[in-house]
Amino acid sequence: MRHKQSGFTLIELVIVIVILGLLAATALPRFIDITRDARIASVQGLAGGLRGAASLAKSQFLVTGSSAATSVIMDGVTVNTNLSGYPTAEADGIVKAMQGVDGYGVTHSGAAITGSSDFRPVNGGSATCRAVYFATTGTVTVDSNC
Repeated sequence: MRHKQSGFTLIELVIVIVILGLLAATALPRFIDITRDARIASVQGLAGGLRGAASLAKSQFLVTGSSAATSVIMDGVTVNTNLSGYPTAEADGIVKAMQGVDGYGVTHSGAAITGSSDFRPVNGGSATCRAVYFATTGTVTVDSNC
């Protein structure tokens, strides 16, 4: 009597392992880039928040009708502004207007009313991975070379 053995042969197992290895080798680099993609998305999200905060401060400035105001009240928080109504590039300006920049290091350069503020992720990335707020025009640029 012949007894039929069930299971996989060695060659079948080797082929399956090789195929899984090839799939892992092609998929792994894509998973490694997920961290970079997440950092870029985070910086772009922060830039959107900065644009919104600057627009809200400018709107509040225009609603008050005073062209000489140096601050506005946003949700109970006093935010320093320049004479154009945009938040200043300092902790009491755009940072307060954002009301939360957790996970980002902020450096301010130039005069508060005409300078800029750099927002960089603290969890890594290159030196050019940042969102930059310009107080003079209230604009935000994104350098997503993370």
